[in-house]
Order: sequence, then structure tokens, then C-alpha cells
Amino acid sequence: MTSRADVEEIQATKAEKLLAVVLTVFVLLGLVWTYTRLDNLVRSHEPLPRATASAAVQRFSQAQSRQFVTTDQQRSALRRMVLAREAYRTALEAHRGAPALRVKYEAAQKGYTEAQRNAAEARRAVRAAQPAAAAAERVVGQRLSAALHRQDRDSFLARLGLVAAALVAAFLVFARTRRGASRWFPLSGSLLGAATIFAFVLASDYLTDYYDPFDWGIAFVAALGIVCTLGAYWGLQRYIVRRLPQRRVRRHQCPFCGYPAGSGSHCEGCGREIAAPCTTCEAPRRVGTVHCTACGAAGAGA
Repeated sequence: MTSRADVEEIQATKAEKLLAVVLTVFVLLGLVWTYTRLDNLVRSHEPLPRATASAAVQRFSQAQSRQFVTTDQQRSALRRMVLAREAYRTALEAHRGAPALRVKYEAAQKGYTEAQRNAAEARRAVRAAQPAAAAAERVVGQRLSAALHRQDRDSFLARLGLVAAALVAAFLVFARTRRGASRWFPLSGSLLGAATIFAFVLASDYLTDYYDPFDWGIAFVAALGIVCTLGAYWGLQRYIVRRLPQRRVRRHQCPFCGYPAGSGSHCEGCGREIAAPCTTCEAPRRVGTVHCTACGAAGAGA
């Protein structure tokens, strides 16, 4: 029968610890690379809707094009009319008969009036087509926004699944190597450390999309560090309280004060009873042991 090993009892060399740190870096590097690739993979399998111009948008675009053309024609007609008018006025001031210039000026006036009418019709067509085109563009925008939301959601779920799988796998390997007192335990700890850091990568990536930690400055970082440290310390104390008596018994110490245990039934350091009858076979049993040495019963003396 093998007893359960504690972290403190598994001695690791400096070389093993160094390799564990190196493994943590490379595992974290691979996880982060996969994390970034997942976003591209999800977006490639969920393409955005193709932007096809509707009939309303096409009519609005055609009306705008006609407006540009008629506006340019109006400016050209205005220039021709001004030039013809100045030439005709110069001839009149010189007391010369200029019937040809007069005909040209009147034709330019008619052309400018026609260009003004065409430009006004084009502006009215643009105003008439604009509401339907705007409504169609809103529909397209809503579809695009919904598709982007689906991409973001599915990308987050895929990344969350990757983080959860990494944490679960790391904890399983950690628990197995710890339970079996394996020499691979330091490397399993590196897997757990990489998975934990990877979880913080996910949290910081999405948390900063909705919250700017720099708004709180140093106070935010200090508060976060205090909470995390206290939580870790609380968990460590619970573990020590649960495992310390058994560890002291294996080292032949008093489970209450840690003083070296003698052959008597009471501790020489604190005076408390360190040996009591087993509830199953009544044989003497050290307080804090998991199993009785006489009958093998479990739990009663722990």
C-alpha cells in the first residue's frame, strides 16, 4: 500500500524545476497561437453576407449619377450663355448690328434654361429615391451586424472551450502525478501554470473590450492583486489544515503540535493523546493515521 504524496514531499532538482519553467513557456506559446488561430478559423467558416445592391439602392445610385451629369451640364451651359451675352453686349455697345450673335445668345439662354430644368428634375429624383435606399442600407447593415455578432460569439465560445479543456487536462495530469508520487510531477505543475496563465489571457482579452482597467490606475491593479493573493492564501491554509496532521504522523511527530512523538500514548510537547484504540479492532492506533495497522480500517483515526 502506497500513501498519498504531498507536494512538499516530492523533491525536485534545480534542473527539473528549470525544465518545468521552460515547458510552461512553450506550452503557453502553443496555447496562445491556437487561441489566435481559432478566431480566424471561426470567421472563415462563418462568412459575412455578400453585399448585393438592391433595386432601391441602384435607383438611388442612378439618380445620383444623373444629378452629377446634369449639374455639370448646367455649369457648362451657364458658361456658354455668359460668353454669348458678353459678345452680344460688346457688339451692341459698338453700335454694330450683330444678328448672328443675338441668335447665338438666345440659343445659349434656351440651353441654360433646359439644363436648369434637367438639374432640378435630377435633384427631385435623388430626393425621391433616398428614403428607400436608406431603408435598404439599414437592412443590409443589420444583417452584417448580426453576422459579426455571431462570429464574435462563436469565436468566444471556441476560445472558452479551449481554455476549459486546457485547465481540465492540466488538473487531471496534476492530480494523477501527485497521487502517484511521480517524478514527472514538476512538469505537470508547469502544465497547470500554463493553463492558468492562459485563462488570464482569455479574461484580459475580453474584459478590456468592455472595461478599461487604466481608468482605475494603480488602485485597480493593487485591489486585484490583494484579492488574488488572499484567495490563494485562504486555499493554501485550508489545504495545510487538512493535510498537516497526516504529514506529521508520517514523520513520527505529534499531529497537533509537531513535537517528535515518543513511544507513549501522549505527546511530550503538548500533552495531548496521540494514540487511541481503533474503533474497529480496539488495537492501539496513532491519531491522524488513515488506516489501522492491525485491521486496516480507514477513517476512524484520521
